[in-house]
Amino acid sequence: MSQQWNVALLQMDIAFGQPQANRDKVREMVETLAQAEEKPDIVLLPELWDTAYDLHRLDEIADDNGEKAKEVLAESARRLGSFVVGGSIAERIGNDVYNTTYVFDRQGEMIGRYSKVHLFRLMHEEKYLAQGEAAGQYVFDGEPVGSVICYDIRFPEWIRTYALKGTKVLFVSAQWPHPRLNHWRQLLIARAIENQMYVVACNRVGEGGKATFCGHSIVVDPWGEVIAEGLQQEEIVTAKLDLSVVEDVRGRIPVFADRRINLYDL
Repeated sequence: MSQQWNVALLQMDIAFGQPQANRDKVREMVETLAQAEEKPDIVLLPELWDTAYDLHRLDEIADDNGEKAKEVLAESARRLGSFVVGGSIAERIGNDVYNTTYVFDRQGEMIGRYSKVHLFRLMHEEKYLAQGEAAGQYVFDGEPVGSVICYDIRFPEWIRTYALKGTKVLFVSAQWPHPRLNHWRQLLIARAIENQMYVVACNRVGEGGKATFCGHSIVVDPWGEVIAEGLQQEEIVTAKLDLSVVEDVRGRIPVFADRRINLYDL
C-alpha cells in the first residue's frame, strides 16, 4: 500500500520582531488543527516565523540554540502526533545567527535540521546571517523527504541534489514578497516537474519592514499540477500526498537514468 500523508501549511502573518507573539500564534494555529476532524501527518511553517525579517535586531531577539522554538515545535508534534517541519527561525549559535529549520517526528523528538545555504543579498541577509553548509534530508515513515528555505528554490542544481538522493517530497519555507508572486509559483512548479517530486511550500502573509508578502502557499504534485493553494490571507492550507504518484512519474519519464552528466560542466 502506498504511503499517503495529509499535510497542513501554516500560512501566518508574522509580527515583526516579536518572537513571543509569534510563538503564541503558532500554538493557536496548531490548536485549530488539533480540533479538526482529520489530523495532519505533517505540519509546515514559514520562514523566520519567530522574528520576521527584523535583521537589524537579531543580536537582541535571536533564539539561543533555538531552544524556545524547539519547545514550541516539539510540543506541536506531540499534540498532533505529526511530523513538524518547523519553518525556520533566527538561531543563535555562539557569535553567529543562522536561518534554521528544525524537524520533529510524531513523538516530538528532533530528527533533523537545515540552515539556509543561499542567502538573499537583495534583503542583505549576508550581512546578518551565517550560511548553512549541508542539505536538509530526513526520513518520514520510511520515506525520504527534504527541506529548503525560500531563495534556495532559485538554484535548480541544489534541488537536484535532493532528488538524486531519492527525495520524494520537498518542503519549502519562505517569506516571499510581492511583486514576485509569479516567480514563486513558476519556480516551485518547475522544481516539481524537473525533479518528479511533490513540492510543499509555505509562505507568509502580511507586511514586514518595507515588504508585503504574497501568501499563496502551494502544494504541487510530481506532474506539476497544483493540488492546493492558499490566498493572500492568514489560513491553514491542506492537501493529501500520495507517494505512489512519485514512483509512477519517475517510472514513466526516466529523466534520472537519461542524464548525461559527462556533458554537464557545473
